[in-house]
Amino acid sequence: MKNTQKEIESTVADKNETQKPLFFNGSDYDHARDSERLTSQYQVIFDLMKDGHERTLNQIALITGYSSSSISAQLRHMRKPRFGSHVVTKKYLGNGLFTYGLIVNQKAVD
Repeated sequence: MKNTQKEIESTVADKNETQKPLFFNGSDYDHARDSERLTSQYQVIFDLMKDGHERTLNQIALITGYSSSSISAQLRHMRKPRFGSHVVTKKYLGNGLFTYGLIVNQKAVD
């Protein structure tokens, strides 16, 4: 069953499930410059995807306004232990197109 746009916006706005503090890194990462932006990006994408519905990067981009490369990076982060060790599913649709889903690690959000 597909969510309506209103249901998706409600899901994204729901902040009841919060993550532990997030710790980003990388050669170009500057905490003062990037932490707030990346944390917000992560949380918006997490809040959208926690409903378990599969979406393409483009569908996530249309809903969130973030670039596909940023979304892909945040989905990769979700798999890492320091970001909760969530399960991110990936299914091939064809012609280079994939859908992604999120199975939340409840131990990381409780």
